[in-house]
Amino acid sequence: MLRIVSSLVGFCLVTMFLIGCAIDSLEETSLFDPTATVGTIPFPENASAITPMNTSSSLQQATVQVSPMPASAFTTLWIDPAIPASLRSSLILPVDVFPAEEREGASLRLESGGGDPEAEWVYALAAPFPTLVDNVSLTDIQNRWKGDGSSALGNTPLMMSPSTLLVFSKVWGPPAAEVVRILEDSELLAAAWEEIPSWAILPFENLSPRWKVIRVDGISPLDNTFHADQYPLAMKFSLSGLPEKKAGISFQKTNRDAQKLTVLVMTGVTALVRSTAAKMEKLGMEYPARDIGVWLRAADLTHISNEVSFVAECPPANPYQITLMFCSRPEYITLLQEVGADIIELTGNHLVDWRRSALVESLALYQEYGMRTYGAGEDLENAMRPLLLEHNGNRLAFLGCNPAGPEAVWATEDRAGAAPCDYEWMKEEIARLRAEGYLPVVTLQYFESYAFVPTPGEQRDFPPLAEAGAMIVSGSQAHYPQGMTFVGDSFVHYGLGNLFFDQMYMPLSGSEADKILSGTRKEFIDRHVFYDGRYIGTELLTALLEDFAKPRPMTAEERLEMLNSAFENSSW
Repeated sequence: MLRIVSSLVGFCLVTMFLIGCAIDSLEETSLFDPTATVGTIPFPENASAITPMNTSSSLQQATVQVSPMPASAFTTLWIDPAIPASLRSSLILPVDVFPAEEREGASLRLESGGGDPEAEWVYALAAPFPTLVDNVSLTDIQNRWKGDGSSALGNTPLMMSPSTLLVFSKVWGPPAAEVVRILEDSELLAAAWEEIPSWAILPFENLSPRWKVIRVDGISPLDNTFHADQYPLAMKFSLSGLPEKKAGISFQKTNRDAQKLTVLVMTGVTALVRSTAAKMEKLGMEYPARDIGVWLRAADLTHISNEVSFVAECPPANPYQITLMFCSRPEYITLLQEVGADIIELTGNHLVDWRRSALVESLALYQEYGMRTYGAGEDLENAMRPLLLEHNGNRLAFLGCNPAGPEAVWATEDRAGAAPCDYEWMKEEIARLRAEGYLPVVTLQYFESYAFVPTPGEQRDFPPLAEAGAMIVSGSQAHYPQGMTFVGDSFVHYGLGNLFFDQMYMPLSGSEADKILSGTRKEFIDRHVFYDGRYIGTELLTALLEDFAKPRPMTAEERLEMLNSAFENSSW
């Protein structure tokens, strides 16, 4: 009798265990069907040993029927097909909440629009990088959506993923026939570059450097002053339903967190000498930045390549100075402070014109003003040391060198100066920094050239640094702006032109128009954007030097002419 009772107890325990495991395994799957019936549960091969009364030695399995529970006993969540993939993948559900196939009857609904928004997703209108259009209105986009080929977007289709199409269709209504080309987000970039111009609407998290983000009503999600509630391509999603069940569901609230974004502005040649310095002495130290200072101050990090050292005994500026032996008076650093300079590149070839100790004194002056330096140092070791910075979780490393010389400006083991270029060492250092989680930014004080087209030497020496892992490779030497290229997702800009330097009309060409837009007056200021540990894009700002000292933003016509010239002399 005792043996029979033991066998019955054993049978019950095994059965309960197997049913519990089966139900547990089903609860852990996101596709659990509350109406399913637990089917055949296999027993071990020696099940006869624990079968009551041992009535059938051939019994190898038992079938346990569990009555289906009514759907109302479960909490179900319907997910709108318009929900973007990144939001969908961020969902964490309690074990007692299961997906629903239909909206009707679901206990909870995560959907586009709805009542109280709980998530906000930022989308961007983007185009291939060498696109001339900078800004369109929301009306332009909606007119194209309705099939109007006369809008600023022309007759080109709007490319987007299926979920993006659904979310905008809910807000704007269905698009006109053949207006939208549907592709997966991962396919949009390659398709867009097949024909320029072309347009895409995509989630912010899918931006990459080869896209140009087009401003909508003057607003870009790449701005660090961005507010989603003012931006027409920010879409809201709501979670509605049983309040007591909503609290247990978590998901990402936005795809653009301002605390993960860093804007770095990089500039070309600064040399506070001759006419520029004379204007400063007469009109105020901040005079050169009067029109473009807001661009520089708005950045989280502002880079200045200052080619001339500060010297206490530097004489007053002479606009007619003939010699190329330069110095700047210490009070001129006020201009750099005015524009919010954070990072000072010191690869210029005029650093030791006045005397070598002036560079050492300048390094101390920058430190006094809270400005970080790279590209030069008290000796070779310090000159070659990268500058490491972290902002909003983005880790940036700055490396710079001077291949052009003169030799006297180069640092040695016991002499202050600029870092010479050891390209093999730099490539190894770039790879090391990438392995440590840094995004390297490399600048070169290269040999001079007065043309948009990059020189053969530049095309030989710049791209390998990007191939080694530099996210940005930028020419700091150029008095004349130059073209650009991409190496994978790394951006190479061969020369930005001057920033604060007095070159107005050299070289001159034959036409009066070219004299007005002389190459040395044209300036690029590059806004590079990093997000969540990635380099995601660049905006090209353009300025024109006036009064031998003061750059100003270009007019629309001037900018179009400059971008055309730059893009035509770039390799894509």
